[in-house]
Amino acid sequence: MARSMPSEEIQLLIAGYVLGELEPQEAEEFERLLQADPAIATEVAEMQAALESTYGAEPVQPPVHLRAQILDTHAASQTQPANQVIPLRDRKLNWNRLLGAVAAVFLVGLGINNYQLWRRLQTVETQPQAATPLRYTLNGTKLAQTASASLTVNPTNLEAELAAQNLPPLPAGKVYALWTVVQKNAPLTVDSKGAVLTQTFTVDAAGQANRKFTVPPFYRDQDVVSKVAITVEDASAPQAHVGSPLLITNAQS
Repeated sequence: MARSMPSEEIQLLIAGYVLGELEPQEAEEFERLLQADPAIATEVAEMQAALESTYGAEPVQPPVHLRAQILDTHAASQTQPANQVIPLRDRKLNWNRLLGAVAAVFLVGLGINNYQLWRRLQTVETQPQAATPLRYTLNGTKLAQTASASLTVNPTNLEAELAAQNLPPLPAGKVYALWTVVQKNAPLTVDSKGAVLTQTFTVDAAGQANRKFTVPPFYRDQDVVSKVAITVEDASAPQAHVGSPLLITNAQS
């Protein structure tokens, strides 16, 4: 059953188990593979020994019910008695085994690196990618030639920041209204001018305003927004949209 899995996946699981980086569900599944396949238990023991001697990493102790199986399987593979005189022919074989062990340690390092790279790729894939902020620059019309404003929108969380300069302070009962004009074929509810009231605000004595707010979800679709404009409206009914644009932009920059 264990060997029905791709060998690359088994090697990744072994590396993750030895490093202690498997998720609980992965560790439980791997322990079932250990019980079912003694060869995997041998590979675990060899990788733990290689890591301990070569990388100085702390070996992961398997559960008690699996430790004996791993040790017994590994001991059974050591068939050469310690005090036995080794013939020349077998010495050559041992040299080959030594070279094989060195190669195994190198491969262990590759396996660990592959596992860690695999984990990093998984993390990157699951993390949301930061979206590029949308910036709209509003220039003054003939009604407010020295005024300017900018609207910056994060399309991921729809948080927006409006910064306006050189707008005249308004009398009581009046507010500035920020409008979003959308494309004619957009499936949205708009007023008679094809606009959506997005925010109202006032300015300080210097004619400046800085506001943070949330914009409608259609800002995620850059093809929907046609223009952004600012007008003066009655504070009691800004949605009436009776004022002419003081600032407007034709395109997102």
